[in-house]
Amino acid sequence: SNFAMGTGKIGQILCKILNGFGAKLLCYDVYESDEVKELGAHYVTKDEIFEQADVIFLMMPLLPATKHTINEEVVSRLKKGVLIVNTARGGLIDTKALIQGLQSGQIGGVGLDVLENEADYFFQDWSAKSIEDPELTSLLGNNRVVLTAHQAFFTKEAVSKIVDTTLDNIKIWKEDRLEGLLHPNNCIPAVMK
Repeated sequence: SNFAMGTGKIGQILCKILNGFGAKLLCYDVYESDEVKELGAHYVTKDEIFEQADVIFLMMPLLPATKHTINEEVVSRLKKGVLIVNTARGGLIDTKALIQGLQSGQIGGVGLDVLENEADYFFQDWSAKSIEDPELTSLLGNNRVVLTAHQAFFTKEAVSKIVDTTLDNIKIWKEDRLEGLLHPNNCIPAVMK
């Protein structure tokens, strides 16, 4: 069973996508959506989600009532091997509890586009620096974790700029101009320069 926690605008879109794959939809939200119910979804309690879910999609805002929705107490109640996907807000998951759940096998895997305390690391180039956050390095080194750097913020303009920069870099490389080697974040050893 797939469970969506949060069926606001984005959660409703997720439910439509999952419904298209024939998934059994069970949802939790303090405000139940008629549109989601029309898809054949059923609303259940948080406890039912924690005990039955094969996959949990967190699609909620970060509010005092939703902070650390996934925490140490909840992890112990999750169905063993559950997959968790969080593309909403990093603070919905207590990172320490997540890591413990992954290490114990209670959580089978996780997909994260957001992370608690992400501001120090996301949106920056860390290719030539060491990451010193032990929780982040633990997640990055775990083969049951897919972590993206809060990609949801991309706008059409941002993606266009990324494409232009990438094409410029390919052109520079093709012309054997090594301008990128002078960039302060370059991580190619000096011997190769």
